[in-house]
Amino acid sequence: KTDSGLYTCDIGTDVAKSKVSIQEKPTEVVKQLEDKTAAAGQDISLSCELSKPDVSIRWYKDGKAIRKSQKYDLHQEGTRAILIIHDSTVKDS
Repeated sequence: KTDSGLYTCDIGTDVAKSKVSIQEKPTEVVKQLEDKTAAAGQDISLSCELSKPDVSIRWYKDGKAIRKSQKYDLHQEGTRAILIIHDSTVKDS
């Protein structure tokens, strides 16, 4: 259901019209990522909270896109975006 559309005020002898357009609010990060320190070999979990659920997101490390793999697990739970780094090494810093 949408509130966008053409609204009219009709008084019989005259009509006033208004076109209403509703734009969706952009998604925002409402809880930032936190810095983590871990011992090598541990799994590391990073998560951030978004203002809307089911938003298309991308994870990056040093500007390079991260894809789901044996090393990285990427998923979303509602408004939470989660990255798990498996079997961390010094190179993951």
